[in-house]
Amino acid sequence: MELLPLPDVAERTGLDILAVRQLIKDGQVLSSRRPEDNVLCVLADQIDDDGLPVKHLPAVITLLRDNGYGDEEALAWLTTPDDSLPGTPLQNLRDNRGTEIKRRAQAMAY
Repeated sequence: MELLPLPDVAERTGLDILAVRQLIKDGQVLSSRRPEDNVLCVLADQIDDDGLPVKHLPAVITLLRDNGYGDEEALAWLTTPDDSLPGTPLQNLRDNRGTEIKRRAQAMAY
């Protein structure tokens, strides 16, 4: 799991740091602090090859937040392997299987 500090996200996306922070604030991607140095980072797998948030990821983040998940919990859910899926929910989003992941996120209400 590659965590990118915000300057690296800016470089990968072609955005400036303020725009990257806005992506986080708007729920387009989730951020996390790296444990070793407390630097705010974005998981690289949330950014597609075109430098955009992975398709359907913002909708899934919204569904999870609406269901009471904090950002750390949502990130954990997205990156935890699921035996009923090929890989993690985030990998499935990257593989354009967003409908199933959105359905599961919607069903995750507390």
